[in-house]
Amino acid sequence: MKPMKRILLCGLWLASACFSSAFGRQPDSEQRILDAMKQATHYMMDVASYRGGFVWNYLPDMSRTWGEMEAKRTMVWIQPPGTPAVGHLMLDAYHATGDEYYYQCAERIAGALIWGQLPCGGWNYMFDFAGENSTKEWYATVGRSGWRLEEFQHYYGNATFDDGGTMEAAKFLLRIYVEKYDPSFRPALEKAIGLVLTSQYPVGGWPQRWPLKYDHPFQGKADYSSFITLNDDVIPENIDFLIQCYQSLGMQSLKEPILRAMNCVIILQQGAPYAGWGDQYTVEDLQPAHARSYEPRAINTATTIRMVRTLMGYYRLTGDTKYLSGIPAALDFVESMRLPESEVQRWGRPSRDPDAILVPRFIDPDDGRPLYVHRKGSNVMNGTYYTDQDITGTIAHYNSTAYINVGALRRAYEEVKALSREEATAGSPLIGTELTPLDPYYYKPRPAFGGREADRQPSVDELVRSLTAEGYWLSPIRQISNPYKPIPPMEPSESTDYRQTMVGDEYDTSPYAPDEPVMGISTQVFIHNMTRLIHEVRK
Repeated sequence: MKPMKRILLCGLWLASACFSSAFGRQPDSEQRILDAMKQATHYMMDVASYRGGFVWNYLPDMSRTWGEMEAKRTMVWIQPPGTPAVGHLMLDAYHATGDEYYYQCAERIAGALIWGQLPCGGWNYMFDFAGENSTKEWYATVGRSGWRLEEFQHYYGNATFDDGGTMEAAKFLLRIYVEKYDPSFRPALEKAIGLVLTSQYPVGGWPQRWPLKYDHPFQGKADYSSFITLNDDVIPENIDFLIQCYQSLGMQSLKEPILRAMNCVIILQQGAPYAGWGDQYTVEDLQPAHARSYEPRAINTATTIRMVRTLMGYYRLTGDTKYLSGIPAALDFVESMRLPESEVQRWGRPSRDPDAILVPRFIDPDDGRPLYVHRKGSNVMNGTYYTDQDITGTIAHYNSTAYINVGALRRAYEEVKALSREEATAGSPLIGTELTPLDPYYYKPRPAFGGREADRQPSVDELVRSLTAEGYWLSPIRQISNPYKPIPPMEPSESTDYRQTMVGDEYDTSPYAPDEPVMGISTQVFIHNMTRLIHEVRK
């Protein structure tokens, strides 16, 4: 359950401009851009992919590959920027160029995803073309040893809504189906829709995983995978997929589960004085619940802000003011959590926004105390996470605080509230009965940055010229990992050597940023660079 979204990474592709290519310094032309797009796609499809499936990063010789953790060569990663993300890109390229090659690539990717689709209709974080035994072996070794990635320490064998993977795949299957209404994609799409409908709780929310499992109590706490989940936008992402199906397929039966899920977001808001949202909730009483050992039972201020924005969006979809009613109390709650200047100084990290306030991320729902997360030890065998009220020395991989501009959110709320129902719902796919086409482009190009040279995006000409002779963009791999080594028996440790690092000792397989650049092939960089080129030539 990591805050990992479909956000194109800034900066990774910049190093690519430093490398020579098979192209000379000729003037830009549409044909050179089209040739570069085709060459880069041929490489990713024919060399990097495994049977049409992708992971996140590759060494140029393919000796090591990574998804969120190190992956086997036969593995296919679902989480963005994995396989469905590349599928969306191929459809974008097809729309921009009209070249059937890109549609054929999308077909091949869809075929890989359908191979890995579970009987329930969803996907795990990844699947392995070598079979389930190979997946289980990976979980028992690499996954089990990832200290901070506790979701990979146990193999459930079911589907997950975490990290947007299942919904990214489902949205891609929807897009490729409505592109030409090829009936071969309809069964897999219907299975994905069926998963979302079947797994929805009567109150409107969804568990993190489905079918429900309760077989992994962890450190004395109940298995959290059945809890109603907001973390990583599980409810909003599932709603978004159902809305896309409703608008493009005319499935009127989906409107009730959509509205029931929207209403669930209202129901899950806690009462004053802590009128925010948690990341997950127990099903029986709809109270905030724990998840991983560094995700305590809490009200989350960052999640609260996301839900405020989400509810403003639901007002614009429906015109129903009930979605705005809880926002003032939520903003009052966040503002009440403002830390004094003495704690800001102890935190030691300034905000780029002078109007933002610093608040704790996790708030005890019983007494309003901040819950700051720390760890001790060096790996999954001897390490542990814990919370206290000390803002210093918190873990690096999961922020214990957040800077929030409450004033800007209040202004946004007032602007939305001032809209008439007709103004608010203009263009809403939930208003009216006519089919609404999906946006032909899944990815939008990033706006040009100003200011620091480090923020400068390469020109289209630089992107074309920086493609290697083999057909890939060489760039720094953002995260690597220690190769798996069996962990010997260890006693619990009080060591704080790794309390603020992304990785523990040599036995920890968690990903981390290398001290020296490791050059390789990034699926995210491919998506970003191709998106730049696609919008340069789109018709």
